[in-house]
Amino acid sequence: MSTSRILVMICILLVSSFLFAQDETRLLRFPTTNGQQIVFAYAFDLYTVPVNGGTARKLTSFEGDEMYPRFSPDGKQLAFTGQYDGNTEVFLMPAQGGVPQRITYTATLGRDDVSDRMGPNNLVITWKNTTPEIVFRSRMRSFNSFNGQLYTVNTTGNLPQQIEVPRGGFCSFSPDDKKMAYNRVFREYRTWKRYRGGMADDVWIYDFTTKQIENITNNPAQDIIPMWTGNKIYFLSDRDKRMNLYSYDLTSKTTKQHTTFTDFDIKFPSLGKDAIVFEQAGYIWRFDLASETFAKVPIKIAEDFSVSRGGIEEVGGNVSNFEISPDGKRALFGARGDVFTVPAEHGPTRNLTATSGVHERNSKWSPDGKWIAFISDQSGENEIYVVAQDGKGEPRQVTKGADTYYYQIYWSPDSKKLLWGDKKQRLRYVDVASGKITEVANATAWEIRQYAWSPDSRWIAYAMPEEEGMNTIRLYSLADGKNHQVTEGWYAANSPAFSNDGKYLLFASSRDFNPIYSWTEWNHAYQDMERVYLVTLSKDTPSPFQPKSDEVAIKADEPKKDDGKGKKDKKDEKEDEKKELVVKVDLEGLSGRVIGLSIQASSYGNLACIDDVVYYNRNGSKDQRPQLVMYDLKKEKETELGQVNGYEISADNKKMLFSQNGKYAIIDLPKGPVKMDETLDLAGMEVHLDRHAEWQQIFNEAWRQMRDFFYAPNMHGVDWEAQRVKYGALVPYVNHRKDLTYIIGEMIGELNVGHAYVGGGEFPTAKRIQMGLLGAELSRDPASKYYRIEKILEGENWDNSNRSPLRDIGVHVNEGDYILAVNGESTNQMDNIYAALVNTPGKQVVLTVNGTPNTAGSRTVTVLPIRDESGLYYYNWVQDNIAKVDKATGGKVGYIHIPDMGPNGLNEFVKHFYPQLRKKALIID
Repeated sequence: MSTSRILVMICILLVSSFLFAQDETRLLRFPTTNGQQIVFAYAFDLYTVPVNGGTARKLTSFEGDEMYPRFSPDGKQLAFTGQYDGNTEVFLMPAQGGVPQRITYTATLGRDDVSDRMGPNNLVITWKNTTPEIVFRSRMRSFNSFNGQLYTVNTTGNLPQQIEVPRGGFCSFSPDDKKMAYNRVFREYRTWKRYRGGMADDVWIYDFTTKQIENITNNPAQDIIPMWTGNKIYFLSDRDKRMNLYSYDLTSKTTKQHTTFTDFDIKFPSLGKDAIVFEQAGYIWRFDLASETFAKVPIKIAEDFSVSRGGIEEVGGNVSNFEISPDGKRALFGARGDVFTVPAEHGPTRNLTATSGVHERNSKWSPDGKWIAFISDQSGENEIYVVAQDGKGEPRQVTKGADTYYYQIYWSPDSKKLLWGDKKQRLRYVDVASGKITEVANATAWEIRQYAWSPDSRWIAYAMPEEEGMNTIRLYSLADGKNHQVTEGWYAANSPAFSNDGKYLLFASSRDFNPIYSWTEWNHAYQDMERVYLVTLSKDTPSPFQPKSDEVAIKADEPKKDDGKGKKDKKDEKEDEKKELVVKVDLEGLSGRVIGLSIQASSYGNLACIDDVVYYNRNGSKDQRPQLVMYDLKKEKETELGQVNGYEISADNKKMLFSQNGKYAIIDLPKGPVKMDETLDLAGMEVHLDRHAEWQQIFNEAWRQMRDFFYAPNMHGVDWEAQRVKYGALVPYVNHRKDLTYIIGEMIGELNVGHAYVGGGEFPTAKRIQMGLLGAELSRDPASKYYRIEKILEGENWDNSNRSPLRDIGVHVNEGDYILAVNGESTNQMDNIYAALVNTPGKQVVLTVNGTPNTAGSRTVTVLPIRDESGLYYYNWVQDNIAKVDKATGGKVGYIHIPDMGPNGLNEFVKHFYPQLRKKALIID
């Protein structure tokens, strides 16, 4: 072959390699290898690819999640965590693909549905080396989402067996399975990068023969995911501030670092034949065990990704804000980042923005009816825009140079200015025509979130957060740019609003002190402290509640007729009607002109006053749901209008838009109880969804949210813009919403902070099929194959939420009994008894039981299975601890467990504190 031909072929190979690299897919996760192929998860489906890379082939396509694949030691089978049947369980399939076989029936729906930071349930970790057993981590017997135990399950099914350690995370076994290297803590999903603290994990070795445990890393950094091969245990560590691959030599007891990545952490490695595969920077890498060298595996995926296609979506169920047009003929809605107007009766629904990749929010209709204002991140920051109400023409950007989060905008009644607060604790308004911005106030304690215009557009009322933690009501004059305090600092005041005639300034204030005495706590608590108040702005305005007296009206003398001089023509009369409203404010003595409405003390908000009728939402302790209420100032009478989630009044003060149970209606301004006879049709609220554009916007907004709301202005010294660029490079490869969550979580983790998590989102979910539970721990008799009741979980059967089915009255079943049949089907023919209990919670199930593993002398009992045993496990654990402490101290010391710092934790404390109050001491756990 000639030299020129060789050079040409080399060039072709180099170009092909470059082009392939350009097409490489990222966000490839949870890889595993058997020496010939690599299986990994992408968009929560499983794919396989030759060990040297190439175009991957899909193995699973179910709508639920499939993840954490692990090859069997012989490389012929693939175990993984999947959501077929709606439950997160362990499944098995041939290495090259096939119909998945369900291996576990742990019935842990309640423990599947926990926050993302707890990690998935029933997580496939590894295989045993000498037996066909899959090792997985489960919360099946845990009442605490933080904790899980390690289990083994045979590939033929049967019941899982717990490994004899109280809790665990990632693990790996010695070649002879006599020892296990494992993490006792599982917190890889918490995105605590560079964490150094009590939950920083180590790698421990547990000897199944001696029952001894040894810490082989003993480092303040995070040392996780051990992988035992031969005389070495490989693991990940962030001791150099980035997760890299290390190994521990069991003979020399020395540690060696193998990789030195500085950009992205290594994630979720797994040990296979001759190699370790791991994810890093969204790619899959292969670490060769013999040479201890590593290289990126080029992988490309060519699929339709129907999950991420988008299309036309109805968003009427995703309303984020609503308002009414000035004349009440249309309603304005914000939904899924777009702005819509919907007709009261006739006409089309209009999407005024139609931008999947932009978040438009907090929309408001100008009082003159011409414009819709909204906040948009079109520019990359939160800016204010206006668009013609009929959707004609492009939106116009009003503000520029934003660098923080903007709160709700409000039009001035003259439709010339917009008022808003922001995260930098400023209250400002902008002239819509010129774009000139004027600062009204700058708070030092917190953001200004409540503000309102006077009807003449010359005054602004707002609630100023004070250093003491309470708000005061203040007035700002546009004429001279001065602020004036209206309420005293002794009482919290909120929700300022002007009456439509400019006579009153209304607000809600906490001035009622009616303590509730707790007979358990021997203490007082205050709630329902607010009432609605008003202040007369002019000293000449009489109190609406001044004493009344019925007097005889004396008819005045008729004026003499004149020759027409001084008579007003029709033009003059019209001019009088259009006489400009001017709000008169006498600042002196303003705080002394406060009057309270004669209503019950409660919690109030969303105040409005139209022609001497005050409207407000009430949501106090006595209200099951928020109430819309009106108060007639003239009649001094309150009328409940109905359970309403929110309302808006039209600028002409004639119509009201209100919401109730996710529905919306426009009605005449009510004087009595409201009825939702005719609702607005939101079916026309549609978006042409581009999911990839939307995911990019979500990523950008999440980055801004952390920038604007993070407590430390220096972002803990992190170059936050650099993190946006780094993690933003992964976003184009997102084809499942959970992968976007993963990217955002990893980015936030760079801030080295706890309790900063991300979750939720829209993604396909499998139909949930509940499984019935008996509130018992079972084992299988090896001889008869029947199931033996090893332990019955005690419950509080007087409380249906903590009921133990086998302890119900009339169910005579004991520990040690055998379950011979379920609904007449013999259990010794079942691979797993729980398969017969699928979809049985709350339904009658007939069990055939006996004290011996044979049918002679057996009896039947009818039970009602439950859907979740976690409450029973918690109750039994607490009762065991109480008994243990009681026995150890001769009844002198009590025990209390507080599971959390929320209502449930408080309830557990109160439930167990007072009955043990006379003990010599208490152990509070």
